[in-house]
Amino acid sequence: MSFSSEVKNELLNTENNPCCKHAMNYGILLFGRAFSATEFSFLTENSAVAEAYCEAFRYFSDTEISPVVTAGGKYKVHIDDRDSIKKILEKTGLSDGQIKRRVNFANFPNPCCFSAFIRGAFLACGTVTNPEKEYHLEFSVSTKGLCEDIIKIFDEYDPSPKMTQRSGSYTVYFKNSTDIEDVLAIMGATENSLQFMGAKVFKDIRNTVNRKVNFENANLARTIAAAAKQYEAIALIKEKAGLDSLPEDLQEIAKLRYNDRELSNSEIAKMLSVSITVSGVNHRFKRIMKIAEELKK
Repeated sequence: MSFSSEVKNELLNTENNPCCKHAMNYGILLFGRAFSATEFSFLTENSAVAEAYCEAFRYFSDTEISPVVTAGGKYKVHIDDRDSIKKILEKTGLSDGQIKRRVNFANFPNPCCFSAFIRGAFLACGTVTNPEKEYHLEFSVSTKGLCEDIIKIFDEYDPSPKMTQRSGSYTVYFKNSTDIEDVLAIMGATENSLQFMGAKVFKDIRNTVNRKVNFENANLARTIAAAAKQYEAIALIKEKAGLDSLPEDLQEIAKLRYNDRELSNSEIAKMLSVSITVSGVNHRFKRIMKIAEELKK
């Protein structure tokens, strides 16, 4: 089951006050596939959400309907009964003359109704990506007006949505992980909001660990490359002039590197008879490399 389906299942099991039930059912119908004086329709892959749409239609029209399974395995609800549609329009404060597909805020008598309405809208047209992959929650909306209305509702909360148009439809979306957590909590998907937070924390920790591992690997690669160059320089000096030709303060460090190419500079610093810093070790190797360059010439 997708994370989006898990969220919708939790929303379907959320308790509603009578006023909130009205607002949620209104949201499901308004954000469905069609909402007009001549037809209402809905299409989804989720059977429970299809049944919720039918329940919303029954709630306003007292008309019994059921979803139909399409050839592609989706659940479709289509109603063109004018009497049933007229009842819905009247109960949501609309006339069947000219319907503007906009939010009628008179359907929200109490502040809690806004959360319920968003819950219904998400059930009808919302999706949220698994936080382990990316952070994205959206409402795919049929008209620009509805987009503007739902953004206006979110203005009452902290999340800041953005709007875009693609393929003839409009989308209100959130990319910020904190905003998505808040939207899930506002709608009533508390458990999935916590799950989202947990997945985000795990992802952040994993990314931090990966960055540190990559950093350590890069350091190790640089250390190995440097040690190989140091060894080559010392081997050249040994072949051309002998290590005893080096100044006394370079002979010991040269022999340590020649005998063990895997030692780090910090390890060599600890093994020297005279205590020096890692920076001091680096400086001595630079002198050795310079001597080797002179011998090459």
